[in-house]
Amino acid sequence: MDREDWLIQIINAALKGGKEILEVYNSDFSVETKDDNSPLTEADKRAHIAIMEALKATGIPVLSEEGKQMNYTERKSWKQFWMVDPLDGTKEFVKRNGEFTVNIALIEDGKATMGVIYVPVTKDLYFADKLAYKIEGFTEPTISIHKLLGRANQLPLTQTRNNYIVVGSRSHMSKETEAFIREQKKNHSEVDVLSKGSSLKLCMVAEGAADAYPRFAPTMEWDTAAGQAIAIASGAKVINWDTKQAMKYNKENLLNPWFLVER
Repeated sequence: MDREDWLIQIINAALKGGKEILEVYNSDFSVETKDDNSPLTEADKRAHIAIMEALKATGIPVLSEEGKQMNYTERKSWKQFWMVDPLDGTKEFVKRNGEFTVNIALIEDGKATMGVIYVPVTKDLYFADKLAYKIEGFTEPTISIHKLLGRANQLPLTQTRNNYIVVGSRSHMSKETEAFIREQKKNHSEVDVLSKGSSLKLCMVAEGAADAYPRFAPTMEWDTAAGQAIAIASGAKVINWDTKQAMKYNKENLLNPWFLVER
């Protein structure tokens, strides 16, 4: 397989995961609580199984939020692997607001280089490998990169607004984030704040619908890897807030530092 084949494979994997999620979403589902007090549903589990099965053909190792966590002594030698969040935004899923995603990224030497984010409810597909794209109404598996790109719009999309938009979490808004927003109001004549769940915040900056996404609260690597690949390919920056360097992946501790996504 070459990179185009990999991209097709992870797009179709995300689509399969999304279909599993929607079946649960449209039913009366129960919610469990994981050890870290975060919610877990049958949708998380079913999407994980579907995606893992779909990625087998690539022959590349997988690190998934819902799978067995690989010991660092094993994964530290990985030059390439898939980073998967089968259902990013479980809290949004439970609230039934539609703002949850399937995230799959290729990590190469600690960098997120390819990414797919699929939004099961709206059928929006974001994907990137060197360049970033968006397709609305994506529902059927694809076998051709050329047909895929024929339907896609390259990111960022053309924008006609004059205001500066900061996007924040639907479920988490820290005091530091509020301070960042106040600082932007000193530098821009009109600043608006939008709330979104899951990795959709990174997608909004990637497509140009928002200018900045400050995240000064905990996230894990699988929450951001696919979004980072897409944002960077669109021309945006995703930086470690402390070091001002690009975010790194496959650390011993998979907890992300604070970061800023900015166009």
